[in-house]
Amino acid sequence: VLQWLHKAECLFINGTEKVRLVVRFIYNREEFLMFDSDVEHFVGFTPLGEKNAKKWNSDPAIMEFMRAHVDRCRHNYEVAAPITVERR
Repeated sequence: VLQWLHKAECLFINGTEKVRLVVRFIYNREEFLMFDSDVEHFVGFTPLGEKNAKKWNSDPAIMEFMRAHVDRCRHNYEVAAPITVERR
């Protein structure tokens, strides 16, 4: 059995004042690659992850896509806030 997991986490501080995106890439229960918007680059944890991190960090289109993902997090927060955060 092979497992591939791509997990994106949008973390918010003071609403959308500070948005942090963490994207994790997991293969067979082992995280091999991660993107963190605070450092704005991919980090590899295995030989395959290091190879992909090097390749993806040097690709302007992929890096722009990841930066744009932070804006999507911000947009999704504004859409969902009335039924999640503001609901008490």
